[in-house]
Amino acid sequence: MTTIQTPDVPNPEKFTDPLAAVARLEELYEQATKFLCDKFADALKNGAPTERFRAFYPEIRIRTSSYAQVDSRLSFGHVSEPGTHATTVTRPDLFRSYLAQQIALLIKNHDQPVTIGASETPIPVHFAVANNPDLVVPHQGAAGFTLRDAFDVPDLNTTNDDIVNGINEPENDAEPLALFTAQRVDYSLARLSHYTATDPSHFQNHVLFTNYQFYVSEFENYARAQLSDPDSGYTSFVSTGNVEIADPEAAIEQPLKLPQMPTYHLKRADGSGITLVNIGVGPSNAKTATDHIAVLRPHAWLMVGHCAGLRNTQALGDFVLAHAYLREDKVLDDDLPVWVPIPPLAEVQVALEQAVAEVTELEGYELKRIMRTGTVASVDNRNWELRDQSGPVQRLSQSRAIALDMESATIAANGYRFRVPYGTLLCVSDKPLHGELKLPGMASAFYTTQVSRHLAIGIRAMEHLRGMPLERLHSRKLRSFDETAFL
Repeated sequence: MTTIQTPDVPNPEKFTDPLAAVARLEELYEQATKFLCDKFADALKNGAPTERFRAFYPEIRIRTSSYAQVDSRLSFGHVSEPGTHATTVTRPDLFRSYLAQQIALLIKNHDQPVTIGASETPIPVHFAVANNPDLVVPHQGAAGFTLRDAFDVPDLNTTNDDIVNGINEPENDAEPLALFTAQRVDYSLARLSHYTATDPSHFQNHVLFTNYQFYVSEFENYARAQLSDPDSGYTSFVSTGNVEIADPEAAIEQPLKLPQMPTYHLKRADGSGITLVNIGVGPSNAKTATDHIAVLRPHAWLMVGHCAGLRNTQALGDFVLAHAYLREDKVLDDDLPVWVPIPPLAEVQVALEQAVAEVTELEGYELKRIMRTGTVASVDNRNWELRDQSGPVQRLSQSRAIALDMESATIAANGYRFRVPYGTLLCVSDKPLHGELKLPGMASAFYTTQVSRHLAIGIRAMEHLRGMPLERLHSRKLRSFDETAFL
């Protein structure tokens, strides 16, 4: 029988100081990953190990015997019922502020310490070496030994969305304390680096999604202007390939090949800046991006893309503030059935409408000249209008839809599913039902005049949300019956 070698770790310890608790999480994680990296490097150098090496994710655990007496307005920061609740943790260095905040709320609301120790969930060697630039896990057969015989590899039993989808079973008699297991987080951190060509550490708490690359140059122009202002609060701008500048005049060398979802970050020291992700066209990309960004626990995400206007009274360049969604994108049907309503979030809706008013300098009834609020339909067929229109048009009419795209409902639905505040402000770029198709000349003129203003509105809305207390922004609408304590 193969012996299993593990690192020596401290015994589980109770903490009432959240910063000390996070420091212990970092100590345990660093010790575990260093052990695996050292053993893996040795195996690559010296050949097949005769032992098996295993290290474990750190864990946060709390045990309560009574219901918490907390402010009923809060949607997070407390467990739903007495008992034991726990979560595994990865990259505590990356999530330091988030973990300290969530642990502090637990201790305060329950008047109980948290216990920090090693969990029973092994760290896959792929994730342990992910942050070591000198180590790469070779593909199957290239290591000279069978990887699974010596190290743990990713396990789909702990890499899933069972908790967020509400179908999880308690592990070791403990209810989940957070929405994601450590392996699920590690998986998404690796995917983010791949799809966006930027490190997860650069992501900011406010995320804008767009479906056109035209917005990127405008975002970079805005970023450079902010970096020129010492009072803006922004510290640097990060482009694809992790190119980071603090000097507004610095050149940015573009990569020869853009990633699948080019991503850019206008950073603030406390992480409250703005990230822009060009998800391209289609609900699949929209789901992929939000599936992975969700593990970073952003404070809000907004869609600021283009759409087809469905009403004759709309003009090219008008704005659409989504108040409901007709979900015909299909990509989330297995995770979030279409009968689940996706409610508008008052705080986000107000911020978006206020931003439109400020940028366009129109108020009240006059604002209706350029903006409509209503249902946005998202479909999975870019050329839906080329098929028999009787069915689609009837559904669009019955739903009272005012605009159509391919991404907004997916982003909003995943925001609902992952408990991330969401919103949508679209810009009408064509009117297929009324003979105004998106043609090259017309499109160019439209993009030139509208992209800058549209992006400015999205940024202004994020600035409003940034000034809002987190406990107010995270609406109770997003929480179910038995919720995790962590956001």
